[in-house]
Amino acid sequence: MGRPQVNPGERKTLNRAPGRAGTAAEDRTRRTEILRTAATLIATSGLRTSLQEIADAAGILPGSLYHHFDSKEAILVELLARYHDDLDLIAERAQHRLDGPDRASPFDRIAQLGSDIARCAVTHRAALQMSFYESPSSNPDLVALAQRRPTAMLEAMQQTLRAARWGGYLRSDVDLAVLADRICQSMLQVGLDVMRHNSAAEKVATLLCRILLEGLSTGQPTDAELDQSAAFRAADAVVQGWVAEAKSRTDDKTTHIRAVARAEFGRRGYESTTVRDIASAAGMGTGTVYRLIGSKDELLAAIMRSFGEKIAVGWTEVFRAAGTVTEKLDALSWVHTNVLDQFGDEFRIQLAWMRQSPPDTPNPGWGFTQSVKQVKALLARGIKTGEIRAGTPATEVLARSVIGVGWVPENILRELGTRAAQIHVRDTSLRGVVAA
Repeated sequence: MGRPQVNPGERKTLNRAPGRAGTAAEDRTRRTEILRTAATLIATSGLRTSLQEIADAAGILPGSLYHHFDSKEAILVELLARYHDDLDLIAERAQHRLDGPDRASPFDRIAQLGSDIARCAVTHRAALQMSFYESPSSNPDLVALAQRRPTAMLEAMQQTLRAARWGGYLRSDVDLAVLADRICQSMLQVGLDVMRHNSAAEKVATLLCRILLEGLSTGQPTDAELDQSAAFRAADAVVQGWVAEAKSRTDDKTTHIRAVARAEFGRRGYESTTVRDIASAAGMGTGTVYRLIGSKDELLAAIMRSFGEKIAVGWTEVFRAAGTVTEKLDALSWVHTNVLDQFGDEFRIQLAWMRQSPPDTPNPGWGFTQSVKQVKALLARGIKTGEIRAGTPATEVLARSVIGVGWVPENILRELGTRAAQIHVRDTSLRGVVAA
């Protein structure tokens, strides 16, 4: 799909006003400086960043900024357009490598493309936030660019995987389209900092490719064995508890308001939804809603806390259960898959909240830092016993990466369903998809 058409005034250097000193080249340089400044601020401070803040950081007056961009959304459109241009260029180069006399191994080819995508994601962190955390906007160009699928990149990855399969590196039964999507999304997430932390993008990208292609486990546990593990049964009991809880609290007014709010936030976006909207959808008075749940911010915090606590309970039960390291990693991914399946609105609200905040802002309901420590200790145990491949020490980046691949992307979950999505996670992050 081609890039959406945008206002020429947003994509081209504006003509200088009569009498203003300077050259067209200087104008373009200043425009680039504004874009670079805006990208840095949005990547670190979130999309609440104002034009005034961008102007101050760029060392210019707001009036001078308007000479180049007539709104903040015009800046966002430009940032997204440049991001997609770079992804398309990466895809084009990958295709050329496949057509040329490249003697790299199949894994190195995949890792090279993955590293290129990851570096691009880090460079364009502001645009990446908009793509991952898209919310309603009145600007059709911004919406189209934020929702645009990087089809050229996905095709390049799929072709690279196909060449790897022809070379005997990947199993013949692997769904290459799904695997390409999973790898590409994992590479893009490197730019959100939660996974990468302080490591180089290419280092994390290579590590992720190693995990997704070759798997973490030194064994080949079957689906039947993993389904019967104590850890998996503990995780599934938590999942079934969510269903029972939802049925038992259908008449609770506060629960009803939160359910309606989740749907409204997911449909309209948090910023665009008012308490009046929620009250109307819930069939209640605005005063009643305020009395039961407080402000809109308090309602958002309660929804986010509830979502995080569901994950935390699942993790607690899995770690309490007996089982191998592989079984526990599998059980944790079952918690993730089902929380995403059953509470998709909450998940999207979390993304909308992160869209407005720095990407490494902590989740108030789920202690991510503590979870990283738990997984790091679990992996260290597995490496020591020989259950987990010892290609890398049990570092924080490895733990963050393992947590990341334990979440299947939502579009893949919707396409495959929970059971098939779980098997996909097992086939990649645990057992691997390389040919025996």
